[in-house]
Amino acid sequence: MSQQPLPGASTALTMGIISIIGAISCCGPFAIIFSIIGLVNAKNADQLYKENPQNYTGFESVRTGRILSYVGMALALIYLVFAILYFGVIVAFISSGKI
Repeated sequence: MSQQPLPGASTALTMGIISIIGAISCCGPFAIIFSIIGLVNAKNADQLYKENPQNYTGFESVRTGRILSYVGMALALIYLVFAILYFGVIVAFISSGKI
């Protein structure tokens, strides 16, 4: 019996990479969407692999994709907190009349 690539493993890896790049480059909080998609795909692929591990290859991509999705989500949440603080300080300065 030949082994086939694990369905969803490459998608989880791709979404994890996109979430990190998105969080760093431009659209921080929107990278959470890609992280969630990556985590869902990693979970589905993990369940499929646990049912029949001898039929599939590429489980390493699932683990890597899950880790990258968590890192992307953390970066996006940090970016979101800093953005809220930044705009909160601006609103505080404007409302106090110091600008």
